[in-house]
Amino acid sequence: DILNADATMSEAAQLYIGEDRFDVRKKIVEDLKDAGHLVGTEDLQNKVGYSERNPDTIIEPRLSLQWFVDMQKLAGPALEHVMNDDIQFNPSKYKNVYKHWMENIRDWPISRQLWWGQRIPAWYYGETGVAVAETAEEALEIARKDSGNSNLQLTDLCQDEDVVDTWFSSWLWPITVFDGFENKEQLDYYYPTNVLVTGWDIIFFWVARMVMAGYEYQNEKPFKAVYFTGMVRDGQRRKMSKSLGNSPDPMDLFDQYGADGVRVGMLLSAPAGNDLLFDEKLCEQGRNFSNKIWNSFRLIHSWTVSEEAERFEGVTPHDVFEARLRHVMDELEGQFDAYRISEALMATYKLVMDDFSSWYLEMMKPAYGASIHPEELPQVKHNLERLLKLLHPFTPFITEEIWQTMENRDGEYLMVDSYPVKPEMNESLSKSFSQFKEAVSGIRNYRKSKNISPRVTVELMILKNEPFESGLNALLKKTANVSDISEVTEKQGASFSFTVGTNVFFIPMGSGVDLSAEIEKLEEELSYQKGFLNMVMKKLGNERFVNNAPEQVVAVEQKKREDAETRIQHLTSQLESLKN
Repeated sequence: DILNADATMSEAAQLYIGEDRFDVRKKIVEDLKDAGHLVGTEDLQNKVGYSERNPDTIIEPRLSLQWFVDMQKLAGPALEHVMNDDIQFNPSKYKNVYKHWMENIRDWPISRQLWWGQRIPAWYYGETGVAVAETAEEALEIARKDSGNSNLQLTDLCQDEDVVDTWFSSWLWPITVFDGFENKEQLDYYYPTNVLVTGWDIIFFWVARMVMAGYEYQNEKPFKAVYFTGMVRDGQRRKMSKSLGNSPDPMDLFDQYGADGVRVGMLLSAPAGNDLLFDEKLCEQGRNFSNKIWNSFRLIHSWTVSEEAERFEGVTPHDVFEARLRHVMDELEGQFDAYRISEALMATYKLVMDDFSSWYLEMMKPAYGASIHPEELPQVKHNLERLLKLLHPFTPFITEEIWQTMENRDGEYLMVDSYPVKPEMNESLSKSFSQFKEAVSGIRNYRKSKNISPRVTVELMILKNEPFESGLNALLKKTANVSDISEVTEKQGASFSFTVGTNVFFIPMGSGVDLSAEIEKLEEELSYQKGFLNMVMKKLGNERFVNNAPEQVVAVEQKKREDAETRIQHLTSQLESLKN
């Protein structure tokens, strides 16, 4: 080694001994020229490294004595227990990345030349002696024994000046976080932990090493599962970093969209392990969701109560919401078990935006200036509380704020409250309400197509071909402003009709409707649908297409045919009804 530790020339260099390397490089050129050995010089571009903390300081590599960890002895159990799913990776595709690293593992150099950190516990003595121990006193005992020199003193020992690699400390995290090497009782209680949440880019640097350390020191896995988050990238698919300056300031995002808004926006577009291209519109979507939650609370908070207010008859909005809540909670349970966090949030998002705000609150909302019955409001608030608990893992701040504002909690917090209990299963009501929503949409489409105000009542007749929950009729009247609902046994003439499942709903044509214009419109639509069906049938009649196209593509075309045939049948029926 011709270089000393301070980058001056050592005795081994034989020339320029003790001089700085930069000065020597210039002198060599001059000395070669004076000796007539210099053929020529030319300028070359070279990538020179500079210190991050001292930008004017050039950094050049220098070989030095390093401590290594023999990884071959540690890799076996760590590879086996991941590949057999004793430790589950989510998504599982990262098992292949892990396997590649572990099967091609090399010894790990842990020496780092830094001024801070955990110093390597190795003490040198004599010319070649080394003792590895926890303390200098223990190292002295080892040195005396190994050297046979009982006169050795602490002053004869010199500890290695390097510190260990940061990852060498971090790989013990599942143990040391519980003070596991000292407090065995606490470690036995918590170890192994349940889930590690981390980025896929440090699978080897941290995840694999924690697994290896777990089996080496505890003979047990450190955690039962690993959930890999996606990598946030900019529009050019570059990793967010300070050096590139392509990362927005999170505090600015929080100020503009709220912490919950940023959380929701990122989570909705970040399925496990998939990269996320950052766009502020995602945060805007999250903020709008937070606003929806807050406005729903404000609406409920604004309602007054009166004993004279009407009570719901038959199936109530509470019954309907509980049926939907049970369905979504079952869905969430499966998604959490599978670590589908983004999908779980989306299911909760739809529960809030669709089932709770658009349907439940609309059905419960009293008329303008009216009140709600005092026995109804507590149930609405109870359902809101249950919704807040489902939302809390995703939007902790706004849900805690609303929960505390609803009533005096006397020092209790939502974040430590129990998860809501599942309501009773009511599959038939859940299915009936899906038909109910389609019926309401059909009536609203009729109003829109005929420019009929929502305030104008309409009649509704139902030709039942399958069960339709009659207990929902009262809700249907209120939600769609229907004056009367009756059952019929045959198709009705001079009426607008739509189907929900196999049931047919009829709305009698009012006196203000132009029948000839309606017939003309339906005939145009029927002609278009027949032409569309003809194109689909030609494609399905092509044996080459059917035999060679992917199965899902053929299935899509078959679905198009079925839908077109259903629409043609419906339009034909409507035309016959109007013409008669």
